[in-house]
Amino acid sequence: MAIHPQVRTMAETFLTDVDVETPGLVEGLYLTGSVALGDYRPHASDVDFVVVVSRRLTDGDRDALRRVHSRMRSRFPRPQFNGIHVTWEDLVGDPMACGPIASVASGRFRNRGSADVNPVTWHVLAERGVTIRGPVPVELDVWDEPEGLRAWSFGNLEEHWRRWRAKAGQLVTPRGLAALGSLAPSWSVLSVSRLHFTLRTSEITSKSGAGFYALHAFPQRWHRIVNECLRVRRDSKLPSLYRNALERRRAALDYIEMVLDDALYPSPA
Repeated sequence: MAIHPQVRTMAETFLTDVDVETPGLVEGLYLTGSVALGDYRPHASDVDFVVVVSRRLTDGDRDALRRVHSRMRSRFPRPQFNGIHVTWEDLVGDPMACGPIASVASGRFRNRGSADVNPVTWHVLAERGVTIRGPVPVELDVWDEPEGLRAWSFGNLEEHWRRWRAKAGQLVTPRGLAALGSLAPSWSVLSVSRLHFTLRTSEITSKSGAGFYALHAFPQRWHRIVNECLRVRRDSKLPSLYRNALERRRAALDYIEMVLDDALYPSPA
């Protein structure tokens, strides 16, 4: 797979820096997310990574990684270089059973906890991970269970996206105001569509792929908001399909509610 030059530069810069800071610690670097799924968009995507380390991190290792990722954030403010640091042993087991995992979110190093420690990350790594350092994914022993993937996707819709939709529905809040932009509606509409796709197929698709899926899965009344979100995803210079941001926000929120209801409470066959 051809890697966007910007992405390759970021990955190589990280490896060069971390090898100086703590030689021998990083044995594997894999790219997941939109890069692995062939849907990387510089204006809208992060660069998602899985770093595999040679040992359980010591306090010194964590301090070194914090310095490296701080420099990465300064050198590459956008897109963000986000991901997790795991061992080979971690990848063999259910990600939901992992202990505290050092991670990077919004470009900032964290000692524990990450939304990326989940069956989706493990599945994408196993099937489509982009190798920068280490054995190719087909040679790895990575936990990948369809039922675990479906269960996590269902829970993410129920627990995360229900709350997200409720908060975004309040206009005079940070999330509600963000939904007046173009990226937040596009990201959220396509994200819930991806989860719906996974529940129906036990597979993973990109955000763009989820949009095309939605155009076939849902009635025509929803096609306008889906096409608008695909337009934003493509960074198209064509005009918006909506008269104003408020109208688009309302359509996105209604669509998300519809997808949640359809996924969580499907009508009997």
